Amino acid sequence: MIRIGLLIAQSGASGIWAPSSEACARLAVDEINAHYGLLGDEVDLTIIDAGRSAASAAAAVDLPIGLDEIDAVVGMIPSYQRASVSTMIGGRVPFIYTPQFEGWEHDRAIVTVGETSHELLQPGIDWLFEKKAAKRYYLCGNDYVWPRRTLATARRLVASRGGEVVGERIVPFDFEDYDALFDEIRGSRAEVVIPYFLGAEAVSFNRAFAEAGLAAKVLRFSSAIDETVLYGIGADATENLFLSSGYFGSIDSRNNRHFLERYHSRFGETPPPANAFGQSCYEGIYCLLALAEAAGDLAVQAVVSGLGRTCQKNTARGSDEPKVAGHRQPIHLAEVDGLELTMIG
Repeated sequence: MIRIGLLIAQSGASGIWAPSSEACARLAVDEINAHYGLLGDEVDLTIIDAGRSAASAAAAVDLPIGLDEIDAVVGMIPSYQRASVSTMIGGRVPFIYTPQFEGWEHDRAIVTVGETSHELLQPGIDWLFEKKAAKRYYLCGNDYVWPRRTLATARRLVASRGGEVVGERIVPFDFEDYDALFDEIRGSRAEVVIPYFLGAEAVSFNRAFAEAGLAAKVLRFSSAIDETVLYGIGADATENLFLSSGYFGSIDSRNNRHFLERYHSRFGETPPPANAFGQSCYEGIYCLLALAEAAGDLAVQAVVSGLGRTCQKNTARGSDEPKVAGHRQPIHLAEVDGLELTMIG
């Protein structure tokens, strides 16, 4: 038996994605076991709670690896936990990191599945300049590596188009002084706010943004918001909200139609909403499958060496062509109307 540990936070700001992450991972494992297994063996999925800190995530994977209870780790965790987890794993088992991230990952033992901030920001910022003639941007987000580096990328992209970043604020988790933040946004005369808050933090920020009367006056653009976060924000707080992602549940493609059919067949009519962060766990497990099958084993170096050369059998993302593990996927732009998404690019 091949034992995969799914490392997800079941509490804290990113705990909002735990139900969809687990559901998508279980669907992948069910399909693999029903059709061909992994390296000829049945796959077993163990859910590992990453907790809220870098230390808790590292400790969570150390025990089952040390006890020889898991053969690979698939992690849908915030970026501030990634390095500590990789250090604790220490090359003992493959580590597949699934969500979007800031980029600049130089640890070759980590296989990244998700899109980088540059890939997600550039088409949206280009669209805002071309379609909305927006030149004044305010940047804000939580105080850790993903928002900080993502907003640094946004600064470069805005400057490259001749725009101006008119304000920026990095705030801690559990921040509550939105009045002062919103006063800064008003005073800056920003045309677009680019917010990068994590999970439940994004719900709080965007609700407060609308309650302050800013949603009708200032555009918002982010890749940090998916369907799960949207449901938390609520239909009344999504005016002038634009999103980018490598996956939306409403994308009309053969890959996604087939994925959603299997997802609803497995979990019923009202499962956790299909979203980019949860779906990344499905794709991460299939990425592991493709790389391990191509290598013929689960040795870390053999798995990593297959990146860019190995076809991945199942994905909900991208075009209808086979996906190569490690290759980049198309980016989609959407406008939010209530809780509905309209593709605009």
